[in-house]
Amino acid sequence: MREEAGMSALCPPPSPAVAKTEISLNGESPLLAATFAYWDNILGPRVRHIWAPKTEQVLLSDGEITFLANHTLNGEILRNAESGAIDVKFFVLAEKRVIIVSLIFDGNWNGDRSTYGLSIILPQSELGFYLPLHRVCVDRLTHIIRKGRIWMHKERQEHFQKIVLEGTERMEDQGQSIIPMLTGEVIPVMELLSSMKSHSVPEEIDISDTVLNDDDIGDSCHEGFLLNAISSHLQTCGCSVVVGSSAEKVNKIVRTLCLFLTPSERKCSRLCRNESSFKYESGLFVQGLLKDATGSFVLPFRQVMYAPYPTTHIDVDVNTVKQMPPCHEHIYNQRRYMRSELTAFWRANSDEEMSQDHIIHTDESFTPDLNVFQDILHRDTLVKAFLDQIFHLKPGLSLRSTFLAQFLLVLHRKALTLIKYVEDDTQKGKKTF
Repeated sequence: MREEAGMSALCPPPSPAVAKTEISLNGESPLLAATFAYWDNILGPRVRHIWAPKTEQVLLSDGEITFLANHTLNGEILRNAESGAIDVKFFVLAEKRVIIVSLIFDGNWNGDRSTYGLSIILPQSELGFYLPLHRVCVDRLTHIIRKGRIWMHKERQEHFQKIVLEGTERMEDQGQSIIPMLTGEVIPVMELLSSMKSHSVPEEIDISDTVLNDDDIGDSCHEGFLLNAISSHLQTCGCSVVVGSSAEKVNKIVRTLCLFLTPSERKCSRLCRNESSFKYESGLFVQGLLKDATGSFVLPFRQVMYAPYPTTHIDVDVNTVKQMPPCHEHIYNQRRYMRSELTAFWRANSDEEMSQDHIIHTDESFTPDLNVFQDILHRDTLVKAFLDQIFHLKPGLSLRSTFLAQFLLVLHRKALTLIKYVEDDTQKGKKTF
């Protein structure tokens, strides 16, 4: 008995069960789990919460998820980063056959400055699927952390106010309400990855599945519409949203536009789903979306503003093409909107005030134009000449694919020539253009 008592005294106390939220998703989830962990100065890395897809087959136990989450914070005790910095860490653990994408950041919790990690865990077999989407996921997780930092600081202030008023508030209660906020932000990331697993555009597209294989330019769509769609798609850095009532028609235009993207950009594009519409996702290159039963589809202003590039809006029902302002204007508006949103989040006194409807009215100096899509301003002749010529070639052969490849090569050469011209004319920015 004494020996057993001595042994138990040497063992660390059992860690409390980690809170877990199971998420119901449509279709297969490539994600094993998401975790929120923090560094405890006494106990070391601790997992605060786990989010996992609801599945019949458990691929990772809660203990394994906790072990993996701890692994991401173990080397961060001597982290010496600027205030506000968010470090992106990418782990491939071959022995566990998983990859972990972890965003490490500092924050205030319980009055102490500590290090935190928001991570997603995937099987190593999904590495090829995930890599093209890495930038999309990191952007989404980064903004979750921006909001989370503010929430944690506000919770700390409210907590200390409660201590002064009541004198009996427990420290463990502090910060609990950050978890529902994180849950509301993590679920859409899981839904995005699930939808990309089932409906992403393949790396290689057969031209026979696109409008460019038609016998004549008017078979699938009007000549002017196709010209505007491809031109605007190229002008907005290859980012387009295609909406319509017919999934077949929408997906044909999606595949057509994806012919003008690189293979990795295609894997970051999504077809629409037959039975119901996906939500708009910022960060994808091309995505198809179905209209509702009333024949309408409203793009969420906030997500459109958060896209890294401006977007082209294409409606295949009425053959209209609209586009956002050019890239430099879009980034300027995006940063002002982001600042406005975080300011509103900081000032808000309740969850209701933190809703997106309140955001755009907070910064008096910034009044965003809610009608961000405008008519195409710059007419293009290169795409028109390309379309005139490609439909003269016999369809059903590889000739049209070769002609498309040649057109894209010419576009890249012309772009490179233009950049070199501007560099020479401005002496690489020393003189105004």
